[in-house]
Amino acid sequence: MPRHVFYGGKGGVGKTTCAAATALGYAERGEETLVVSTDPAHSLADSLEATVESDPREVQPGLWAAEVDPDERAEKYRGAFEELFDDLSTLGLGLGEDDIDALLDAGLAPGGDEVAALDLLTEYEADDRFDRVVFDTAPTGHALRLLELPDVLSKGAETASGVRKRVKRMSDSVRSTFVPGYYYASGGDDDRFDDIAARMARAGAVVRDPDRTEFRVVTIPETMAVHETRRLVERLDDLSIPVTAVVINRVLEEIDEDCARCRSRRERQQHAVAEIRARFSDYDVVQLPELDAEARGHDTLAALAGRLVDN
Repeated sequence: MPRHVFYGGKGGVGKTTCAAATALGYAERGEETLVVSTDPAHSLADSLEATVESDPREVQPGLWAAEVDPDERAEKYRGAFEELFDDLSTLGLGLGEDDIDALLDAGLAPGGDEVAALDLLTEYEADDRFDRVVFDTAPTGHALRLLELPDVLSKGAETASGVRKRVKRMSDSVRSTFVPGYYYASGGDDDRFDDIAARMARAGAVVRDPDRTEFRVVTIPETMAVHETRRLVERLDDLSIPVTAVVINRVLEEIDEDCARCRSRRERQQHAVAEIRARFSDYDVVQLPELDAEARGHDTLAALAGRLVDN
């Protein structure tokens, strides 16, 4: 079974609940499991009813959790671009601090939640502590950017690396003119862009490998949600991301038969469920019940885990 499980879908459909329940299920059958939230609006800690930090923390035996801190991760990418700007300044092409901040904030340098998640993925891939890593992704648009970024950033970093090496050779030559011996002591062409490109390439390989990764799309039994799910699955297929399952969350399974409104709502849901099962017949379709209480805490998550981990 794949080591990495991604949950995605539109906002508010219960991705965090599914990720937390799945991670709990794996942990309770003896697998060391890490669940990671890449959603800027973190709710993983609430779902687990535990303290969750940016570094993996064991919240119960065998279950670890982390919430990505994008600012912390973005610093390494900012540093790489600042080195390039420093070399440019040697050639008289210097930028002020405000100019650099504006360029970086505008997206010239990689950064943000999606890149932070990808950067962590390459670390967790090599981390022998965990048998499983479950990702709770941000809503659809963020999730797609996350999965599209490896190719974009890898190529961008390669280009930036080439630019920086040429600039560095020129700046080293200028410096050596004024400081004898500087050129030979400058440390060569060690370039953090090379590391960025390599890490993004590894991340791209991981998320596309069905032996290592599966993507589960979460939806709810409503017409508009079904349409967005279809578009998401089609886009994931275009990106060669291995979608394995569609999870229908919050399905009315038991109602008060004397309640006309309840019967009407269940009937609408059943039509949507039937459409989902027909449209996504090539995938596993997992159905989760609507809960009477908020989906948080061990007992609630454990009840859902039985349906998610067995599929």
